[in-house]
Amino acid sequence: MARAASAGGWLPWLGLSLAIFIADQFTKVLILGYYRLGDSTYVTSFFNVVRAHNTGAAFSFLAGASGWQRWFFTAVGIAAAVFIVWMLRSHAGQRLFSFAMACILGGAIGNVVDRLLHGYVVDFVQLHWRGWYFPAFNVADSAITIGAACLILDELGRVRRSP
Repeated sequence: MARAASAGGWLPWLGLSLAIFIADQFTKVLILGYYRLGDSTYVTSFFNVVRAHNTGAAFSFLAGASGWQRWFFTAVGIAAAVFIVWMLRSHAGQRLFSFAMACILGGAIGNVVDRLLHGYVVDFVQLHWRGWYFPAFNVADSAITIGAACLILDELGRVRRSP
C-alpha cells in the first residue's frame, strides 16, 4: 500500500515527461514530412521555421566528429534518463525540482529517440534579430532549457531557506 502511494507521487511527473516527449516527436514528424533539409519559412521578423539536422549536442558541439558522438550522446541521454527517474521517485514531493526534472527527462528522451532513429536531432525553431541567428532548436531543447532554469531557481530558493 505504501509503495502504491509513493508511486502516485512521481507518476504525474512521468506523465508531464511523456507529454513533452509526444509534443517533441509530433512537431518533428511534421517538420520531416513538410520540409526538406535547409527549407525555411519566414514567420515573423524574429522567428523562422527551418529544418536542420544536428549530429552534435547543444550549439552543434562535436557535430563535425566522425560519428562516435551519436552513440556517446545517446548513452549520456539514457544515463541521464535513468538518473532522473530515480531522482523523481526520491523527490516527487518537491514540486519545482520535480517539474524541472520532468522537463529535462521528456526533452532528453525526445533527442535520444531522434539520434537512434535518424542519427541526428531534428531542429526547426530559428530565432533571429538584425542579421544575428540563434542556432536552431526544438521542443525537447526548450524543455531541457526550461528544466535547467527551474533547477537553478529551485537551488536558489533552497539556499535562501537554509540557515
